[in-house]
Amino acid sequence: MNAPSAASPSASGQVVTRFAPSPTGFLHIGGARTALFNWLYARGRGGKFVLRIEDTDRARSTPEATAAILSGLTWLGLDWDGEAISQFERADRHAEVAHDMLARGHAYKCFASQDEIEAFREAARAEKRSTLFQSPWRDADPASHPDAHYVVRLKAPRDGETVIDDQVQGRVVIRNDQLDDMVCLRSDGTPTYMLAVVVDDHDMGVTHVIRGDDHLNNAARQIQVYLAMGWDVPVFAHIPLIHGEDGKKLSKRHGALGVEDYQRMGYPAAAIRNYLTRLGWSHGDDEFFTDAQALDWFDLTGIGRAPARLDLKKLDHLTAQHFSVMDDAAVLHELQEYLAATGAAALNPAQLDGMFRSMPQLKEKARNFTQILERGHFVLTMRPLEPDAKAAKALNNVSRGILSELTPHLQNASWVRETLETLVSEFAAHRELGLGKIAQPLRAALAGRMVSPSVFDMMIVLGRDETLARLAEAVARHDD
Repeated sequence: MNAPSAASPSASGQVVTRFAPSPTGFLHIGGARTALFNWLYARGRGGKFVLRIEDTDRARSTPEATAAILSGLTWLGLDWDGEAISQFERADRHAEVAHDMLARGHAYKCFASQDEIEAFREAARAEKRSTLFQSPWRDADPASHPDAHYVVRLKAPRDGETVIDDQVQGRVVIRNDQLDDMVCLRSDGTPTYMLAVVVDDHDMGVTHVIRGDDHLNNAARQIQVYLAMGWDVPVFAHIPLIHGEDGKKLSKRHGALGVEDYQRMGYPAAAIRNYLTRLGWSHGDDEFFTDAQALDWFDLTGIGRAPARLDLKKLDHLTAQHFSVMDDAAVLHELQEYLAATGAAALNPAQLDGMFRSMPQLKEKARNFTQILERGHFVLTMRPLEPDAKAAKALNNVSRGILSELTPHLQNASWVRETLETLVSEFAAHRELGLGKIAQPLRAALAGRMVSPSVFDMMIVLGRDETLARLAEAVARHDD
């Protein structure tokens, strides 16, 4: 990971957004939506979308988690500009800014011990006054400084207000006497998250900070660093969190939390992008839209203030719509990625060919890749077929007799869908049977399942020889 060079956020006039996850686990679905909002806002304006891995918590940050985040973003189709930035690798730059603020008089060395800070807070609680620590070293003469470890604290204003003109939350006003002199450098010289975020956003040229509203209180304190350094303050947009269907904050009890969970559940990336975009943002009454439309329409003013709720039924519905407009080759490609993600065996060339030729029927009204695979079972299986319980029941003595009578009619037929339909319909009429009485055992014989495309579509994909071989195999079956 590379470190960016310092740059003024407004120097180019270009929109720059960022996604800054902590690599302590999977890519959370809420984090994925935050990344998507940032990506849409930047890409829709010809801007840059940059990625920063906030890996300063060395005890919890892991390479595996970083890899999972990068993989999740890649699967979602969210490309970023340049290399992913490691916050940890920029510690020297963060410390440099802290010392710059010291030199400017906007920060100070604090030698108070943890015991002294706790004693201050206990006294404040007893006297029922603010427990925000007020360091006695704030205005101390440097000549009085002891030769001891110290932290560097921001010298925040004690009076007045800090105003956040948030693009989602509106005008947020926080009294400065409610903000403490936050620590910028710890006693071991390492920077705090609150300082590092501001320095990184400035150096990366970030113009718009779009993140969860759990960071809203942080913005007031971080603005003080921008002002102390004379840097342009970015536009803030704090978006509400995602809740479960029960209206409560997402947790393990709600099921799938990570992006990879949704990939393994069989959802295509395009449907997830559509669904997450619509989760907390709206463009009129539009529910289904393409990436191109999302890039054209997305704006911060369309984000609501209320938490959005997960609704997997809506996701299923959107998935069916996306499958209907996706290119067959694209569906097949993502199906292969789904198989790899779930640890399933890859498709062989013959299976790939059959699935591709069947895809118009397989993807119709499908709500996930599992359903596509279920419908495509007739392509994926090989003789001898092992019919499931429902298919075996459909291949009773009477049905096998019907198939036996039908087979000679198929042997010399022109292998065209319309011809096959006419032939089977005439055979049914001659036998005074409804078409379903023939279609059901045909389906069971050709697919070994009762969920499949049309029997005529299967016959075309399988071809004459394989179709007749499967019928012969079904006719030869014996009831258990």
